[in-house]
Amino acid sequence: MPANILNLPAYVVTALHENEHDYHIHATVKAMPACPYCGSSDLSGFGRRAQMVRDLPSRGRRVGLYIDTRRFKCNPCSISQGKTVTFYEPLPGIDERRAMTSRLTAWIGKQATKRTFASLAAEIGVDEKSVRSVFRDYINELKKTVCFEVPKWMGIDEIHLIRPRCVITNVANNTIVDILHNRNKETVVRYLDHLERKDQIQYVAMDMWAPYRDACAAVIPDAKVIVDKFHVVKMANEAMEVIRKSLRERLTPKQRRGLMHDRWVLLKRERDLTDEGSQLLSGWVRNYPELGLAYRLKEDFFGIYDARSPDEAQGRFLQWKDQITPEIAPAFLDLVRAWGNWAPWILEYFNHPIAHAHTESLNKLIRVMNRIGRGYSFEALRVKILFAEGAHKRTNGRPKLARKKVSAQALKETLYWKGREGMEAVGLEGAHFFHKPRVTPKPLPKASSAELPEPPKNYGVGISTLTRLLENGEL
Repeated sequence: MPANILNLPAYVVTALHENEHDYHIHATVKAMPACPYCGSSDLSGFGRRAQMVRDLPSRGRRVGLYIDTRRFKCNPCSISQGKTVTFYEPLPGIDERRAMTSRLTAWIGKQATKRTFASLAAEIGVDEKSVRSVFRDYINELKKTVCFEVPKWMGIDEIHLIRPRCVITNVANNTIVDILHNRNKETVVRYLDHLERKDQIQYVAMDMWAPYRDACAAVIPDAKVIVDKFHVVKMANEAMEVIRKSLRERLTPKQRRGLMHDRWVLLKRERDLTDEGSQLLSGWVRNYPELGLAYRLKEDFFGIYDARSPDEAQGRFLQWKDQITPEIAPAFLDLVRAWGNWAPWILEYFNHPIAHAHTESLNKLIRVMNRIGRGYSFEALRVKILFAEGAHKRTNGRPKLARKKVSAQALKETLYWKGREGMEAVGLEGAHFFHKPRVTPKPLPKASSAELPEPPKNYGVGISTLTRLLENGEL
């Protein structure tokens, strides 16, 4: 019987049985143990028991490892304590919490980010609950090794993984910091409250979801809440889409297809249209005045964000609102209501123009995750995102090389050693320095704490990098 069939040096294989689905391997521990209480090797056999543990699947078959575990009596402990002291020999390479080898639990943890729990359970020969338990431990260990910097400019957004989730981002670095199980106020409050340096959060950009705003007010009241520009202006596009779709009943099938095909022209900013796009737009708005008015309202609403102050922006909004006619008012009702309910936080943008630069990348990531995420649990998808190798943005802790500041006195003393020509070359008067007696150079000052290298920082998962890795099948 090949002793190394298990590739576990601490064991000796004594028997192997196999069938269509499984390998049954019998083994014993090779080395003699010492007493765990006194360390003595004066031991006597005191029975044994068979323990079955799961091991890595091999050649498409499940593996059961049957270990003939010996029980020993420690003679010195038994004499000193006046009673029989026994123990079972330790099993090297076996997980302490479950009947699996350590290498199997490590393999399950990594595989569970790529495969479903059900498929792993079937391959190993355990129930799905056991796989989920191993994966939970794997996540907890990963959390100990990765710590993201608390962003000064935090983004609170939404991502759809099986259902809507709250995603925490670092706006300045375009990274994902965490993904929460849901977007409830209690969940966000709990997350913010457990941040170690939450007082350094200065600004929070978010969409118009009241639980996010209320959670920030409860935990980080000094942070400025700013409604993200993208989430506001997209409502103008949505309103125009309502008008466009309402026209379909009055169009022929051919015209409907044409309006659907030219939809991009209506959604695009007028300043970005090509000559061809401008001609298409002109035809639609000329033939359908309400569509033309909706397009003009959409463009004018975007123009509000060219304002330079909150007061100017509010004035532009009121002028824009007066242009809405009763015929198209229902389509723009949600936008008008949203501005009214969220005006203080929308207008805060014009004091601090912070926006989610990652919105487009995040939307692309959502599409990729929805495509590959069928059958995965949320926990697996979250780990795949947050702990993706090669996707983290880090600093190495080394400070940049700064130009050394030299005082005039130090410059003169330096030029003294170069001679009179050197002093005259820089226009310095003071020949007396040239005749100054040589002095012993002063020792260099010790580096201040500000000059010492900072510890490396991890700003989170780069959204663009993560999307590329997922699309290329590298995760």
